[in-house]
Amino acid sequence: MPTHVAVTTSLRDARTLETPWPFTGRADELELVRRSVASGRGGLVVTGPAGAGKTRLVTEAVRGTDCLRAAGTPETRDIPFAAFAHLLPERVTLHRAVQLLSDARLLLVDDAHLLDGASAALVHQLALHGRTRLLVVAADGAPVPGAVSRLWSGELLPRLALEPLPRDETAELLTAGTDTVLEPLTVDRLHRLARGDLRLLRELLTAVREGGRLVPVPDTDQRAWRGPVPITPAVRERAAHVLDRTRAEERETLERLAFAEPLALDLDLDDLDVRILENLETEGLVTVDDRGATRLAHPLHGPVLRAAAGRLRARRLAARTPDRTGPALEAERAALALRIEQADVRPLDAPVGDWLVAEEAPLPPRYAALRARFARLRGRLHDAAAWAREGLRTGPDDPDCLTELALATAQSGAGTGGVPGAAAATWAAAAHGDLDEAVRTAGRGDPYDAVRLGAPERAAGRLTGVFAAHADALGREDGPALDRVAEELERRGFLLFAAEASAQAVSAHRDPRAARTARTRAAALARRCQGARTPALSGLVLGELTARQRQIVTLAAAGLSNRQIAERLTLSVRTVGNHLYGAYTRLGAGDRTALPWLMKLPEPQPA
Repeated sequence: MPTHVAVTTSLRDARTLETPWPFTGRADELELVRRSVASGRGGLVVTGPAGAGKTRLVTEAVRGTDCLRAAGTPETRDIPFAAFAHLLPERVTLHRAVQLLSDARLLLVDDAHLLDGASAALVHQLALHGRTRLLVVAADGAPVPGAVSRLWSGELLPRLALEPLPRDETAELLTAGTDTVLEPLTVDRLHRLARGDLRLLRELLTAVREGGRLVPVPDTDQRAWRGPVPITPAVRERAAHVLDRTRAEERETLERLAFAEPLALDLDLDDLDVRILENLETEGLVTVDDRGATRLAHPLHGPVLRAAAGRLRARRLAARTPDRTGPALEAERAALALRIEQADVRPLDAPVGDWLVAEEAPLPPRYAALRARFARLRGRLHDAAAWAREGLRTGPDDPDCLTELALATAQSGAGTGGVPGAAAATWAAAAHGDLDEAVRTAGRGDPYDAVRLGAPERAAGRLTGVFAAHADALGREDGPALDRVAEELERRGFLLFAAEASAQAVSAHRDPRAARTARTRAAALARRCQGARTPALSGLVLGELTARQRQIVTLAAAGLSNRQIAERLTLSVRTVGNHLYGAYTRLGAGDRTALPWLMKLPEPQPA
C-alpha cells in the first residue's frame, strides 16, 4: 500500500496550493467538508461551476491531514487508471486497485468529471465498499462518467452543490487578495462580470490593476475602475462563443444587443431576424424577460463585445449610448422610488445606472441620490456612500447626495463633515457618542430614527406598518414582538433595521435562551450591513470575536502592523492576517480603519 501523503498530481494543483489570495468566505461549506472528512462515514462529493473555487475549498479542508490525491485530466481520459498512476503499480486490475487503496484514510479525487473509465470505476467501488473516506470534486455542465455521477444519484455519498460566491464574500476575497481597497461599485462590477468564476475574477482584477485602470476616489482610501473591460486571453476565452460566431448575422445581432443593452429592445430590434434571436436564445446567449426585453445572457458578453468592436464599428453600432438613456434611467428611478414607498427594498435589478457608472458617463444626481437611499435603507452603507459620490461628480453641491453621503458615513461610525439637515445631525451625534443629543434631535427628521435610537415615544402616531409595529413593540419591551418585527423587516430587505430590532430584543426578552437567539440573529444580520455602527448594535460587535481575534484586533486598533503583532504574540504574519480577516468578517468591516472606533464600544452584556 503506498504511503504518499498530500501528493500533488499536476502543475495546476501546485498553482492552486500557492494561490496569492488567502482562503476567505465559504465558512459554512468549509465546516461541512471538514466534518465530512473527520467523520467515519464514506465522504462527500463537491460539485459546482468551473472556477467556483471547488479545488481551493477542498484543499483548505484537507490541509494538515493524511490525504492521498488524484485528479482527472483531459489528456488521459483514455488511459486506464491514469489518475491513480502515482498510487498504483504499472499493471493492475480493478480488484487489486480497490485492495491497494482501501486502507487509505482519506482520498481526494479532483476533476472527477475528467476521469478515465477505469479510474471512475475504482472511485465508485471504493465508495461502495465504504472503507475509504472519499472527497470527490466534479464540475457542473460537463459530461461526467456514469460511475462518478452514480456516487450521488445512487446515494452512495452526499453531495455539496457549491453556489457562486456571494457578493459580500467576493468583496472579502478582493480585500484579502490585494493591498488596494476597492470602492463598492467596482466590487459590484467585478462580481457581476465574473459571475462566480474566481479565476476570471482574479484575471480581471490583475488586468485592471496592472493596466493602471484603478483610479483614486477623492476623499477616501479607495480606488475605482471605470471604462472598458480589458480583453485578456482568459477573458477572450470566456467570451469566445460570442466573439467567434461563424455566421455574420449572428455576430451583428449580438453586437447590436451589446451596444443597446441593458435597455428594453422590443422596438429597436424589429428589423432583425427573429429566427436569429430564437437560435441565440436556444443556445443560452440571450434572454427575454416577461416584458419582452432582450438582453445578453452573461454580463461579461456585452462589455467584451463593446470593447472588441473598434471605434468605427462601435460608432455605427451605438444605437443607444450613455447620453441617450434618459427615459430608461427615469423608469428605473421610478421603480426604485415605488419600492421605497411600498416599504420593500429587496434587491431590484437596475442595470441602466450600473452601465452608466461602468462607462464613466455622467450620472444625474437625482438618480444617484435615490440609488444611495435605496442602498442605505437596505443596510448597504458602503454602497450608499459610493452612489452618493457618483452623483456628486456630476453635481458637487447636490443637497440630496450630500445628505445621503453624510447618513451613510455617520451610520458607519464616522462624522458627517458638517452637512446640514436634521437626519444628518442626529446620526452625526450618534457617531460621536452623544446619544442624548442624537435622541433629542431624532424627532425633527425621520421619526423612525427615534425608534432605532431607543426612544419610541418620540415617534408616537407618526409611523405606519412595520415601523409602527417596531415602535409599539419597543415601547412595551416585548421581546417576542420585536423578534417578529425583525423577521418582517428582514423579509422586506431592511437588514440594518432588522439587526437593530433583534439587538433591542436581547434586553427585552425574559427568557435567556430567547435573548441568546436574538443576539445571534442580530449579529448575523449586522455582518451583512457593511460595517454599520449604530447605538443599537454597539453591544453586539466585540462579543462576536474569539479571544485570539479580540487580542489581535486590540493591537491592530492601537496601530501595530501585522508583523509587529506577530512578533509580540509569537505568531506568523500569515496567522495574524488570517485572524484579522476573520475578525473583519465577524465585525462587518472591510479593513482596520474602523477598529479604533470599534474598540471604544461598550462590552456586550450577558444575555
